[in-house]
Amino acid sequence: MSTASMAAASAAPAQDVGLLYRDHHHWLRSWLLRRLGCSEHAADVAHDTFMRLLGAREALPLLREPRAYLRTTAQRLLVDRARHDAIERAWLAEVQALAVQDEAYPSPEDALEALRTLQTLARVLDAVAPRARAAFLLHHLDGLTHEAVATQLGVSDRMVRKYLAQVLLQVAAGEAA
Repeated sequence: MSTASMAAASAAPAQDVGLLYRDHHHWLRSWLLRRLGCSEHAADVAHDTFMRLLGAREALPLLREPRAYLRTTAQRLLVDRARHDAIERAWLAEVQALAVQDEAYPSPEDALEALRTLQTLARVLDAVAPRARAAFLLHHLDGLTHEAVATQLGVSDRMVRKYLAQVLLQVAAGEAA
């Protein structure tokens, strides 16, 4: 293969992203604006969506429904943001509760340790099966009982306990690393 044909082959996916951007960016940003109600957030998520596409070049030539693919990618980014925002809110609530109780904020070392634990938890939640992630979030963030989580997910109480244990074991393994 000549140098020119190799350069053309490697440039083709980037060109596809450019075409997708040109043809669908306005639509995606408008769709996100209707969902989010904020043009700045819509622009950020649209940008992040196309950045993710640049990292997934192999899939681009296979796109039959580019808007469906863009919408799914953007929705996943929105879920990631919501999950990270929930973790941040939980951390801030904990810091505020500590401040009210002790009238002092945690030491920088304690804050760093808590942040590392939250980052480990976020990585683990990204890596585990969707039902395990849902069970963990429903139980620990939404405060649902095992029975309520089981009902919502359509599984047994025993399966919910298994999901929760799976996530916690992964967190412990992540903290040990």
